[in-house]
Amino acid sequence: MDQVLLRTLTPTVITVLVRRGADFAAAEDAVQEALIEAVRRWPDEPPRDPRGWLITVAWRKFLDATRADASRRQREELADAEPEAGPVAAVDDTLQLYFLCAHPALTPASAVALTLRAVGGLTTRQIAEAYLVPEATMAQRISRAKRTVSDARFNRPGDLATVLRVLYLVFNEGYSGEVDLAAEAIRLTRRLALMTHDEETAGLLALMLLHHARRSARTGPDGSLIPLAEQDRTRWNTRLIAEGVDILQAALARDRLGEYQSQAAIAALHADARSAAETDWVQIVEWYDELIRLTDSPVARLNRAVALGEADGARAGLAALSSLDPALPRHTAAAAYLHERDGNPGTAARLYAEAARSASNTAERDHLTRQASRLNALMRGSVVAESPADRTEHGGGQSK
Repeated sequence: MDQVLLRTLTPTVITVLVRRGADFAAAEDAVQEALIEAVRRWPDEPPRDPRGWLITVAWRKFLDATRADASRRQREELADAEPEAGPVAAVDDTLQLYFLCAHPALTPASAVALTLRAVGGLTTRQIAEAYLVPEATMAQRISRAKRTVSDARFNRPGDLATVLRVLYLVFNEGYSGEVDLAAEAIRLTRRLALMTHDEETAGLLALMLLHHARRSARTGPDGSLIPLAEQDRTRWNTRLIAEGVDILQAALARDRLGEYQSQAAIAALHADARSAAETDWVQIVEWYDELIRLTDSPVARLNRAVALGEADGARAGLAALSSLDPALPRHTAAAAYLHERDGNPGTAARLYAEAARSASNTAERDHLTRQASRLNALMRGSVVAESPADRTEHGGGQSK
Protein backbone atom coordinates (compact mmCIF):
# COMPACT_ATOMS: atom_id res chain seq x y z
CA MET A 1 0.00 0.00 0.00
CA ASP A 2 1.46 3.36 -1.09
CA GLN A 3 0.86 5.59 1.95
CA VAL A 4 2.52 8.57 0.22
CA LEU A 5 0.10 8.30 -2.71
CA LEU A 6 -2.90 8.22 -0.37
CA ARG A 7 -1.66 11.27 1.53
CA THR A 8 -1.06 13.12 -1.74
CA LEU A 9 -4.54 12.35 -3.06
CA THR A 10 -6.43 13.16 0.16
CA PRO A 11 -6.73 16.97 -0.23
CA THR A 12 -7.80 16.70 -3.88
CA VAL A 13 -10.56 14.21 -3.07
CA ILE A 14 -11.85 16.32 -0.16
CA THR A 15 -12.01 19.39 -2.38
CA VAL A 16 -13.88 17.56 -5.14
CA LEU A 17 -16.56 16.50 -2.62
CA VAL A 18 -16.85 20.05 -1.24
CA ARG A 19 -17.18 21.42 -4.78
CA ARG A 20 -20.03 18.96 -5.37
CA GLY A 21 -21.94 20.29 -2.37
CA ALA A 22 -20.68 18.43 0.70
CA ASP A 23 -19.78 20.51 3.73
CA PHE A 24 -16.17 20.23 4.83
CA ALA A 25 -16.72 18.07 7.92
CA ALA A 26 -18.85 15.53 6.04
CA ALA A 27 -16.45 15.46 3.10
CA GLU A 28 -13.45 14.87 5.34
CA ASP A 29 -15.23 12.05 7.18
CA ALA A 30 -16.22 10.41 3.90
CA VAL A 31 -12.68 10.59 2.55
CA GLN A 32 -11.27 9.04 5.72
CA GLU A 33 -13.70 6.12 5.30
CA ALA A 34 -12.66 5.78 1.66
CA LEU A 35 -9.00 5.69 2.71
CA ILE A 36 -9.75 2.86 5.14
CA GLU A 37 -11.44 1.01 2.29
CA ALA A 38 -8.42 1.63 0.07
CA VAL A 39 -6.02 0.24 2.67
CA ARG A 40 -8.18 -2.89 2.87
CA ARG A 41 -8.78 -3.47 -0.85
CA TRP A 42 -5.92 -1.99 -2.87
CA PRO A 43 -3.25 -4.59 -2.02
CA ASP A 44 -5.44 -7.26 -3.70
CA GLU A 45 -7.33 -5.06 -6.21
CA PRO A 46 -5.17 -2.08 -7.20
CA PRO A 47 -7.27 0.42 -9.21
CA ARG A 48 -6.13 1.73 -12.58
CA ASP A 49 -7.18 5.25 -11.55
CA PRO A 50 -6.52 5.65 -7.78
CA ARG A 51 -7.79 9.23 -7.71
CA GLY A 52 -11.04 8.40 -9.51
CA TRP A 53 -11.53 5.33 -7.30
CA LEU A 54 -11.15 7.39 -4.11
CA ILE A 55 -13.50 10.11 -5.36
CA THR A 56 -16.18 7.57 -6.33
CA VAL A 57 -15.96 5.64 -3.04
CA ALA A 58 -15.79 8.81 -0.91
CA TRP A 59 -18.83 10.29 -2.67
CA ARG A 60 -20.79 7.11 -2.06
CA LYS A 61 -19.74 7.16 1.60
CA PHE A 62 -20.95 10.74 1.79
CA LEU A 63 -24.27 9.80 0.18
CA ASP A 64 -24.73 6.91 2.59
CA ALA A 65 -24.18 9.20 5.56
CA THR A 66 -26.48 11.86 4.14
CA ARG A 67 -29.25 9.38 3.39
CA ALA A 68 -29.28 8.35 7.02
CA ASP A 69 -30.15 11.89 8.17
CA ALA A 70 -31.79 13.74 5.30
CA SER A 71 -35.34 13.77 4.02
CA ARG A 72 -36.50 11.59 1.11
CA ARG A 73 -36.42 14.56 -1.27
CA GLN A 74 -32.86 15.47 -0.33
CA ARG A 75 -31.78 11.85 -0.67
CA GLU A 76 -33.22 11.63 -4.17
CA GLU A 77 -31.56 14.88 -5.27
CA LEU A 78 -28.15 13.69 -4.05
CA ALA A 79 -28.61 10.28 -5.63
CA ASP A 80 -29.43 11.91 -8.97
CA ALA A 81 -26.27 14.01 -8.65
CA GLU A 82 -23.98 10.99 -8.24
CA PRO A 83 -21.40 11.09 -11.05
CA GLU A 84 -20.85 8.31 -13.51
CA ALA A 85 -17.97 5.95 -12.77
CA GLY A 86 -14.79 6.50 -14.77
CA PRO A 87 -11.87 8.93 -15.05
CA VAL A 88 -12.23 12.28 -13.29
CA ALA A 89 -10.94 15.55 -14.69
CA ALA A 90 -7.60 16.47 -13.15
CA VAL A 91 -8.53 19.70 -11.34
CA ASP A 92 -6.38 20.42 -8.29
CA ASP A 93 -8.27 22.50 -5.75
CA THR A 94 -5.78 21.81 -2.98
CA LEU A 95 -4.93 25.51 -2.70
CA GLN A 96 -8.51 26.24 -1.66
CA LEU A 97 -8.23 23.54 0.96
CA TYR A 98 -5.11 25.24 2.36
CA PHE A 99 -7.10 28.45 2.72
CA LEU A 100 -10.01 26.67 4.38
CA CYS A 101 -7.74 25.01 6.94
CA ALA A 102 -6.17 28.39 7.73
CA HIS A 103 -9.62 29.90 8.40
CA PRO A 104 -9.37 33.06 10.56
CA ALA A 105 -11.90 31.63 13.04
CA LEU A 106 -9.50 28.81 13.98
CA THR A 107 -6.80 29.01 16.62
CA PRO A 108 -3.24 28.43 15.31
CA ALA A 109 -3.13 24.99 16.98
CA SER A 110 -6.44 23.96 15.39
CA ALA A 111 -5.40 25.31 11.99
CA VAL A 112 -2.18 23.29 12.12
CA ALA A 113 -3.99 20.10 13.16
CA LEU A 114 -6.65 20.50 10.46
CA THR A 115 -4.01 21.20 7.80
CA LEU A 116 -2.11 18.05 8.75
CA ARG A 117 -5.32 16.01 8.63
CA ALA A 118 -6.99 17.40 5.50
CA VAL A 119 -4.08 18.60 3.38
CA GLY A 120 -1.34 16.35 4.73
CA GLY A 121 -3.48 13.23 4.90
CA LEU A 122 -2.19 12.26 8.37
CA THR A 123 -4.32 10.22 10.72
CA THR A 124 -5.53 11.60 14.03
CA ARG A 125 -3.21 9.18 15.82
CA GLN A 126 -0.17 10.37 13.86
CA ILE A 127 -0.95 14.02 14.59
CA ALA A 128 -1.52 13.27 18.29
CA GLU A 129 1.83 11.47 18.51
CA ALA A 130 3.60 14.39 16.84
CA TYR A 131 2.06 16.80 19.35
CA LEU A 132 2.62 14.42 22.29
CA VAL A 133 -1.06 14.56 23.30
CA PRO A 134 -3.64 11.77 23.72
CA GLU A 135 -5.40 10.73 20.52
CA ALA A 136 -8.80 11.57 22.06
CA THR A 137 -7.62 15.13 22.76
CA MET A 138 -6.47 15.60 19.19
CA ALA A 139 -9.69 14.07 17.84
CA GLN A 140 -11.71 16.64 19.79
CA ARG A 141 -9.51 19.48 18.51
CA ILE A 142 -9.91 18.37 14.91
CA SER A 143 -13.65 17.80 15.33
CA ARG A 144 -14.14 21.32 16.69
CA ALA A 145 -12.08 22.76 13.83
CA LYS A 146 -14.14 20.87 11.25
CA ARG A 147 -17.36 22.20 12.77
CA THR A 148 -15.99 25.73 12.65
CA VAL A 149 -15.28 25.60 8.91
CA SER A 150 -18.14 23.28 7.93
CA ASP A 151 -20.25 26.09 6.46
CA ALA A 152 -17.37 27.89 4.75
CA ARG A 153 -17.41 27.96 0.97
CA PHE A 154 -14.69 28.66 -1.58
CA ASN A 155 -16.26 31.90 -2.79
CA ARG A 156 -13.50 34.40 -1.98
CA PRO A 157 -9.70 34.52 -2.17
CA GLY A 158 -7.93 33.09 0.84
CA ASP A 159 -5.19 34.76 2.84
CA LEU A 160 -1.92 33.25 1.63
CA ALA A 161 0.02 34.90 4.47
CA THR A 162 -2.08 32.97 7.01
CA VAL A 163 -1.50 29.70 5.14
CA LEU A 164 2.27 30.34 5.19
CA ARG A 165 2.13 31.08 8.92
CA VAL A 166 0.36 27.77 9.55
CA LEU A 167 2.98 25.88 7.52
CA TYR A 168 5.75 27.68 9.44
CA LEU A 169 4.11 26.54 12.69
CA VAL A 170 3.98 22.96 11.40
CA PHE A 171 7.71 23.13 10.57
CA ASN A 172 8.60 24.40 14.03
CA GLU A 173 6.57 21.80 15.93
CA GLY A 174 9.47 19.34 16.16
CA TYR A 175 10.12 15.75 15.27
CA SER A 176 8.13 13.63 17.72
CA GLY A 177 6.00 10.65 16.82
CA GLU A 178 5.75 8.57 13.66
CA VAL A 179 5.56 11.55 11.30
CA ASP A 180 8.44 14.03 10.94
CA LEU A 181 6.56 17.34 11.00
CA ALA A 182 9.49 19.31 9.59
CA ALA A 183 9.67 17.02 6.56
CA GLU A 184 5.87 17.11 6.26
CA ALA A 185 5.88 20.92 6.29
CA ILE A 186 8.50 20.93 3.53
CA ARG A 187 6.40 18.51 1.46
CA LEU A 188 3.28 20.67 1.83
CA THR A 189 5.15 23.91 1.14
CA ARG A 190 6.64 22.42 -2.03
CA ARG A 191 3.11 21.74 -3.28
CA LEU A 192 1.98 25.24 -2.37
CA ALA A 193 4.99 26.80 -4.08
CA LEU A 194 4.19 24.94 -7.31
CA MET A 195 0.58 26.11 -7.17
CA THR A 196 1.15 29.77 -6.35
CA HIS A 197 4.51 30.79 -7.91
CA ASP A 198 4.63 33.30 -5.02
CA GLU A 199 7.94 34.82 -3.85
CA GLU A 200 7.19 34.52 -0.15
CA THR A 201 6.08 30.90 -0.50
CA ALA A 202 9.39 30.22 -2.23
CA GLY A 203 11.15 32.12 0.55
CA LEU A 204 9.48 29.96 3.20
CA LEU A 205 10.44 26.79 1.33
CA ALA A 206 14.04 27.98 1.08
CA LEU A 207 14.07 28.83 4.79
CA MET A 208 12.78 25.38 5.71
CA LEU A 209 15.33 23.62 3.49
CA LEU A 210 18.25 25.65 4.86
CA HIS A 211 17.27 24.99 8.48
CA HIS A 212 16.50 21.33 7.81
CA ALA A 213 19.94 20.91 6.20
CA ARG A 214 21.56 21.49 9.63
CA ARG A 215 19.25 19.16 11.52
CA SER A 216 21.59 16.19 12.01
CA ALA A 217 24.30 18.45 13.46
CA ARG A 218 22.04 20.22 15.96
CA THR A 219 22.09 17.54 18.65
CA GLY A 220 24.65 15.19 20.14
CA PRO A 221 24.26 11.41 20.55
CA ASP A 222 22.64 12.01 23.96
CA GLY A 223 20.13 14.48 22.52
CA SER A 224 21.92 17.55 23.89
CA LEU A 225 21.74 20.78 21.91
CA ILE A 226 24.80 21.84 19.92
CA PRO A 227 24.98 25.61 19.24
CA LEU A 228 25.44 26.71 15.63
CA ALA A 229 29.04 27.83 16.20
CA GLU A 230 29.99 24.39 17.55
CA GLN A 231 28.22 22.24 14.95
CA ASP A 232 30.16 19.85 12.72
CA ARG A 233 29.51 21.49 9.36
CA THR A 234 30.55 18.38 7.46
CA ARG A 235 27.27 16.88 8.69
CA TRP A 236 25.18 19.60 7.05
CA ASN A 237 23.19 18.44 4.03
CA THR A 238 24.82 20.25 1.11
CA ARG A 239 22.13 19.10 -1.35
CA LEU A 240 19.38 20.78 0.68
CA ILE A 241 21.54 23.89 1.14
CA ALA A 242 22.14 24.17 -2.61
CA GLU A 243 18.43 23.71 -3.35
CA GLY A 244 17.43 26.27 -0.73
CA VAL A 245 19.91 28.84 -2.04
CA ASP A 246 18.75 28.33 -5.65
CA ILE A 247 15.09 28.77 -4.67
CA LEU A 248 15.92 31.86 -2.60
CA GLN A 249 17.97 33.51 -5.37
CA ALA A 250 15.15 33.00 -7.87
CA ALA A 251 12.67 34.56 -5.44
CA LEU A 252 14.93 37.53 -4.60
CA ALA A 253 15.46 38.20 -8.32
CA ARG A 254 11.76 39.09 -8.61
CA ASP A 255 12.40 42.03 -6.24
CA ARG A 256 9.35 41.54 -4.02
CA LEU A 257 11.06 41.08 -0.67
CA GLY A 258 9.16 39.58 2.26
CA GLU A 259 9.91 38.33 5.75
CA TYR A 260 10.48 34.69 4.81
CA GLN A 261 12.90 35.65 2.06
CA SER A 262 14.80 37.81 4.57
CA GLN A 263 14.96 35.00 7.10
CA ALA A 264 16.11 32.60 4.40
CA ALA A 265 18.86 35.04 3.36
CA ILE A 266 20.16 35.02 6.95
CA ALA A 267 20.07 31.22 7.02
CA ALA A 268 21.90 31.11 3.67
CA LEU A 269 24.70 33.30 5.02
CA HIS A 270 25.17 30.91 7.94
CA ALA A 271 25.15 27.95 5.54
CA ASP A 272 27.68 29.62 3.24
CA ALA A 273 30.31 30.06 6.00
CA ARG A 274 32.90 27.28 6.06
CA SER A 275 33.39 27.91 9.80
CA ALA A 276 31.75 30.01 12.50
CA ALA A 277 34.71 32.42 12.38
CA GLU A 278 34.09 33.07 8.65
CA THR A 279 30.43 34.05 9.10
CA ASP A 280 29.59 37.36 7.41
CA TRP A 281 27.99 38.97 10.45
CA VAL A 282 27.91 42.43 8.85
CA GLN A 283 25.61 41.17 6.07
CA ILE A 284 23.52 39.26 8.61
CA VAL A 285 22.95 42.48 10.59
CA GLU A 286 21.90 44.19 7.35
CA TRP A 287 19.39 41.43 6.61
CA TYR A 288 18.00 41.73 10.15
CA ASP A 289 17.53 45.44 9.43
CA GLU A 290 15.45 44.48 6.37
CA LEU A 291 13.46 41.97 8.43
CA ILE A 292 12.74 44.56 11.13
CA ARG A 293 11.66 47.05 8.45
CA LEU A 294 9.20 44.46 7.12
CA THR A 295 7.85 43.09 10.40
CA ASP A 296 8.99 45.29 13.32
CA SER A 297 9.36 41.98 15.16
CA PRO A 298 10.79 42.15 18.71
CA VAL A 299 12.30 38.68 18.18
CA ALA A 300 14.09 39.94 15.06
CA ARG A 301 15.41 42.88 17.09
CA LEU A 302 16.73 40.47 19.72
CA ASN A 303 18.44 38.31 17.11
CA ARG A 304 19.88 41.45 15.51
CA ALA A 305 21.39 42.46 18.86
CA VAL A 306 23.23 39.12 19.07
CA ALA A 307 24.39 39.44 15.46
CA LEU A 308 25.55 43.01 16.15
CA GLY A 309 27.53 41.66 19.11
CA GLU A 310 29.33 39.35 16.71
CA ALA A 311 29.89 42.04 14.06
CA ASP A 312 30.82 45.05 16.22
CA GLY A 313 31.69 43.55 19.59
CA ALA A 314 29.77 42.30 22.61
CA ARG A 315 29.21 45.76 24.10
CA ALA A 316 27.47 46.95 20.94
CA GLY A 317 25.21 43.90 21.19
CA LEU A 318 24.48 44.53 24.87
CA ALA A 319 23.63 48.17 24.14
CA ALA A 320 21.13 47.06 21.47
CA LEU A 321 19.72 44.41 23.81
CA SER A 322 19.21 46.93 26.62
CA SER A 323 16.49 48.71 24.63
CA LEU A 324 14.36 45.55 24.35
CA ASP A 325 11.78 44.10 26.74
CA PRO A 326 13.56 41.67 29.15
CA ALA A 327 10.43 39.49 29.06
CA LEU A 328 11.12 38.55 25.42
CA PRO A 329 11.76 34.82 24.94
CA ARG A 330 15.53 34.08 25.10
CA HIS A 331 16.37 37.66 26.12
CA THR A 332 18.16 36.45 29.24
CA ALA A 333 20.04 33.74 27.33
CA ALA A 334 21.17 36.31 24.75
CA ALA A 335 22.35 38.63 27.53
CA ALA A 336 24.27 35.76 29.12
CA TYR A 337 26.03 34.97 25.84
CA LEU A 338 26.99 38.60 25.20
CA HIS A 339 28.23 39.09 28.76
CA GLU A 340 30.42 36.01 28.38
CA ARG A 341 31.84 37.40 25.13
CA ASP A 342 32.46 40.67 26.94
CA GLY A 343 34.66 38.89 29.49
CA ASN A 344 32.19 38.87 32.41
CA PRO A 345 31.78 35.16 33.29
CA GLY A 346 30.18 35.78 36.69
CA THR A 347 27.27 37.76 35.26
CA ALA A 348 27.02 35.36 32.33
CA ALA A 349 26.82 32.29 34.61
CA ARG A 350 24.08 33.89 36.70
CA LEU A 351 22.08 34.82 33.60
CA TYR A 352 22.51 31.36 32.03
CA ALA A 353 21.09 29.80 35.21
CA GLU A 354 18.21 32.29 35.22
CA ALA A 355 17.45 31.56 31.55
CA ALA A 356 17.49 27.82 32.22
CA ARG A 357 14.70 28.19 34.78
CA SER A 358 12.37 29.70 32.17
CA ALA A 359 13.41 27.54 29.19
CA SER A 360 10.55 26.31 27.01
CA ASN A 361 11.83 22.73 26.66
CA THR A 362 14.09 20.24 28.41
CA ALA A 363 16.87 20.26 25.81
CA GLU A 364 17.20 24.05 25.96
CA ARG A 365 17.07 24.04 29.76
CA ASP A 366 19.81 21.42 29.99
CA HIS A 367 21.99 23.32 27.52
CA LEU A 368 21.70 26.58 29.47
CA THR A 369 22.35 24.78 32.76
CA ARG A 370 25.52 23.27 31.29
CA GLN A 371 26.66 26.72 30.16
CA ALA A 372 26.20 28.09 33.68
CA SER A 373 28.03 25.11 35.20
CA ARG A 374 30.90 25.46 32.73
CA LEU A 375 31.48 29.10 33.64
CA ASN A 376 31.15 28.45 37.38
CA ALA A 377 33.71 25.64 37.14
CA LEU A 378 36.01 27.88 35.12
CA MET A 379 35.86 30.62 37.76
CA ARG A 380 36.46 28.14 40.60
CA GLY A 381 39.48 26.78 38.73
CA SER A 382 40.89 30.27 38.30
CA VAL A 383 40.63 30.98 42.03
CA VAL A 384 42.33 27.69 42.95
CA ALA A 385 45.15 28.36 40.48
CA GLU A 386 46.02 31.74 42.01
CA SER A 387 48.69 32.04 44.71
CA PRO A 388 48.05 34.03 47.94
CA ALA A 389 50.14 36.84 46.47
CA ASP A 390 47.98 36.80 43.33
CA ARG A 391 44.84 37.07 45.41
CA THR A 392 46.29 40.03 47.33
CA GLU A 393 47.33 41.77 44.13
CA HIS A 394 43.87 41.34 42.63
CA GLY A 395 41.98 42.37 45.75
CA GLY A 396 41.25 38.82 46.85
CA GLY A 397 42.66 39.18 50.38
CA GLN A 398 44.66 41.35 52.80
CA SER A 399 48.48 41.70 52.73
CA LYS A 400 50.23 40.37 55.78
